[in-house]
Amino acid sequence: MASASAIGKLSREEYRRQKDLDAARKAGTAPAALDEEGKPINPHIPQYLAQAPWYLDSGAPSLSHQRRQEAPPKESINDWYDRGIKAGPAAKKFRKGACENCGAMTHQKRDCLERPRKKGARFTNKDIQADEILQDVPAGYDAKRDRWNGYDPSEHKKIYDEYAAIEAERQRLREEEIDKQTTTDLAAVRKVAKAGKEADPDFGSSDEEDMDEDKYADAADAVGQKMDAKTRITVRNLRIREDTAKYLINLDPSSAYYDPKTRSMREAPRKDIAPEDATFAGENFMRWSGEAQAVQQLQLFAAQAASRGNDLHFNANPTQGELLHEEFKQKKEELRDTTKVSILSKYGGEEYLKSAPKELLQGQTENYVEYSRSGQVIKGRERAKARSKYPEDVFTNNHTAVWGSWYDKATGVWGYACCHSSLHLSYCAGQAGIEATNASTAKSLLSQHAEPAAPPTPRDDDRPKKSAKELYEDRKRKMRGEDDEDDVRNGKKPRGTALDGGKVDLTEEELDTYRKKRSMAEDPMANYVDAGDDF
Repeated sequence: MASASAIGKLSREEYRRQKDLDAARKAGTAPAALDEEGKPINPHIPQYLAQAPWYLDSGAPSLSHQRRQEAPPKESINDWYDRGIKAGPAAKKFRKGACENCGAMTHQKRDCLERPRKKGARFTNKDIQADEILQDVPAGYDAKRDRWNGYDPSEHKKIYDEYAAIEAERQRLREEEIDKQTTTDLAAVRKVAKAGKEADPDFGSSDEEDMDEDKYADAADAVGQKMDAKTRITVRNLRIREDTAKYLINLDPSSAYYDPKTRSMREAPRKDIAPEDATFAGENFMRWSGEAQAVQQLQLFAAQAASRGNDLHFNANPTQGELLHEEFKQKKEELRDTTKVSILSKYGGEEYLKSAPKELLQGQTENYVEYSRSGQVIKGRERAKARSKYPEDVFTNNHTAVWGSWYDKATGVWGYACCHSSLHLSYCAGQAGIEATNASTAKSLLSQHAEPAAPPTPRDDDRPKKSAKELYEDRKRKMRGEDDEDDVRNGKKPRGTALDGGKVDLTEEELDTYRKKRSMAEDPMANYVDAGDDF
C-alpha cells in the first residue's frame, strides 16, 4: 500500500481506481504490494499502521517503521581520549598554517593552551611544539554531561598520600617534644631522688620511680584536654563527660530557657537552691561574679576613648587600657574633691555632711533584743523609733493638743481637742472654750428649727418658656435701661446696677437667660446671621 505522501493529491478518478485496487487486493484477485525489500504487504493491515509518518516516509510502500530498529552501538563511559600524546618529534622550522604561538599544526593561536610568548614561534622558529593526536571519541548523552568523564581516580591517591605524610610528620614532632619534656622532668626527679638516697640509703626504690613516671605521663595528656607542644599550655577544648549538661539539671519544661545554638542558659535552672550552693546558677550569675563588672567598665572606657580619637583598643593593648583607666579614675576623684571643696567654701554647709551614713541611720543593727508576750523588752535595748523631719509634740498658745486633733461632726470643721477651737493658731481657752463652743452649736441648731421654711423655688420646668422673639425684645429693653415687663407686673422693684452703687440681685431665670444669650468668641457660629430671620 502506497502512503499518502507518495500518492500526493489524487484526482477523483485516480482516487476511485485506488479504492478499486485496494478492494481487489483484499479479495485476492490482484497481487499484493511489495515493500523496498521485495516482501509482500498484507492488504488487510489498517491504514493508520501501514502509513508511515512524515519524518520516516521513504516515498515507497514500506513497513520498516513498524519493525524493531537496531540500536546503535553503546559507547562506554570509560572511553576517553589520551591526554598529552604527541604525534611525533617536533618540527625544526615554522610551517605555514601552524599555531603562531607554539608552532603546532593541530590548532590555531586562539585555541593554544601554551603560555602566550612575547614573540611567537612564527617569528623566532624556536621551541616549536609537537603536534597532538586528535582522537574522535563518540560520547553519548550521559558521557557529554558527566562532570567526571575522563578523570583518572588514581590521581586522587596523590592527595591522600600528601596529607598522610604531613600528619605522620606532625605526629613525630609532637612525640619528640613530649619525650624531651618528659626526659627533662624525669631527670630532675631522679636527681632529687639520688640526693635523698645518699643521705638515707633506704630512701626511694624502683617502685617509687615507676610511680613518678606514671604521674608525669598522666599529666602529659589528660582526657578532654589538648596540649600545645610549643608553649606547654593545657587548654580545655571540650566539656568533660562527667559534668552534667545545663539542660539536664532541671527537666521541667517551664524552667529556665536553654538556647541550643549558643549553648547558653541565662537564668538559674533550680530556683529553690541558693546561687552560691548550686553547681550552675545561670549565665547571668556568672556574668556578674568576680571581676566581670570591672572588665565591662574597662571595655566601656576603651570604647569611649576610641570614639574621642584616642589610639586605644581593649584587645590590642589591654595593659595600656587598664593603666589609662586607673589614671582616669584617679583624676576623676581629684576633680570631684576639688569641686566639693570649692562649693563648700563658697556656699557653706559643711556641718551637714558630718553625719552618719544613710545605711547606718536606716539600716539593720546587730543588737539582740528579746520581747515578752505583752511586748515589753526582756533582754537587750529596744530599737529607737524612726522620727520624721517635721517637729513633733510642739504646742503653741497654751494648747495641750495639736491642730487637727478634734473634729466637729455638726459643722464639719477641724480644731484643737483641748478647747474645741476651730480657729488655727488661736489662744487656748481650756474648758471654758469647750462649753462656749457647745452652747453656740446648740443655739444655731435651735434657730434653724425655729425659722419657717422658705417657699419652694419654682423649677425651671414650671416656668413659662419664652420664645426667641420675646428673649430678643427683653435683651433690647435691658440694653436701653428699661425694666422688665414681668418685674413691673409682679410688683418687683427696679433692680439697681453696679454703676449706680446698688446691689445687684439676680434670679435663677435671669442667670439662665444670660447663659443662653451670652456670646462665645470661640463659637464658629456666633456671628452667623440667617437671611430668613424676622428680627
